[in-house]
Amino acid sequence: METAREKEKVILVGVQTRQSDELFEYELQELENLTETVEGEVVAVLTQKKDSIDPRTVIGKGKLEELLHLVEELGAHTVIFEQELSPRHLRNIQEVIQCKIIDRIQLILDIFAMRAKSKEGKLQVSLAQLNYLLPRLTGQGINMSRLGGGIGTRGPGETKLETDRRHIHRQINEIKKELEETERHRQRSREKRQSSGVFQIGLIGYTNAGKSTILNRLTDADTFEENLLFATLDPLTRKMVFPNQFKATITDTVGFVQNLPTQLIHAFHSTLEESRGVDLFLHVVDSSQQYVEQQEETVLDLIQNLNMQETPIITVYNKKDKMHENFQARLHPHIVISALNEADIATLQDFMWEEIKKHLVPYEREVSLAEDGGALFNQLQQETFVESMELIGETNHYLFKGYTKSNSKWLGDR
Repeated sequence: METAREKEKVILVGVQTRQSDELFEYELQELENLTETVEGEVVAVLTQKKDSIDPRTVIGKGKLEELLHLVEELGAHTVIFEQELSPRHLRNIQEVIQCKIIDRIQLILDIFAMRAKSKEGKLQVSLAQLNYLLPRLTGQGINMSRLGGGIGTRGPGETKLETDRRHIHRQINEIKKELEETERHRQRSREKRQSSGVFQIGLIGYTNAGKSTILNRLTDADTFEENLLFATLDPLTRKMVFPNQFKATITDTVGFVQNLPTQLIHAFHSTLEESRGVDLFLHVVDSSQQYVEQQEETVLDLIQNLNMQETPIITVYNKKDKMHENFQARLHPHIVISALNEADIATLQDFMWEEIKKHLVPYEREVSLAEDGGALFNQLQQETFVESMELIGETNHYLFKGYTKSNSKWLGDR
């Protein structure tokens, strides 16, 4: 009879430098959530207040000894640092602590390796892991072989990382070439959508805010939705038809998280690029979280870093059925819903249309059915929002009135 695998016992370590007590507590809570996502059991949390982290070992000498005693006393398998560990940090800590040592970045990379389903997603994660681990190869063989794998060791694997650096550089180059080909294909699809004149919506938000659930309720996407961090890694674009028959596309993206590793932003460049050409962002925020403000800022900061701050944003405060007692809506325009409530989804669609209309331009267009044979009729109905269609008897033309994007080919005299 198969027995359940024993959870890794994990000790979390964090240094509070300039953060407020509240923010530091939030960071540690998120680190614990991330650890639980990879089925680690947090058995202790070690913290230290310092003006700056120790250049040798992150935490001071006394704290390092305290950590050693905790590891031995609790039989911990893994120590996870909130701060990024440089190769020097890792080497010095490893000399004292005889168990697996990783940091928050490696933990997030590990979760991404668990969640990646598509070939592209797996390649992107492998690239991020190899780029992160390359400068940290010294001593990694020992570190990763302890306990035969587990947290922080998914992906490229122990044997690959113990081979020479030239081999790893070669792997990185091969993955980049494959991803470039995928990106070219994605770019062609993106350009086709943009030239079609169809209105494009991008779903953004903190991980586990409910983006995939909302995508499923607004479309027939049937994407993976569960109460998990980073449940969605692969961008998914689906057609959305509003009750008034206005058509748009909506694209789900990877969930953001505080201090998203630079390696991941680079690796998931093409995924995040899916959001670059959209006409409107739907920013999904989990109203049940205590630290809503920090999560909002994380998403908005990343949007700014990616130079996409000019794109209009609608904020959807989700999970109103579990709303935190101190919740306050700060961003505008916004709506508060539960994605699981059918009436709320209908209200969301109406709200989205009213906001979308602000970014569309009214147009009028005369079309002759005799000359065109119906092709223009179909195009107008597919690529614009047709509000009315009236037959003008004298000219035997149809007068179309409706809304379209400001850069639409349907504007002006054609």
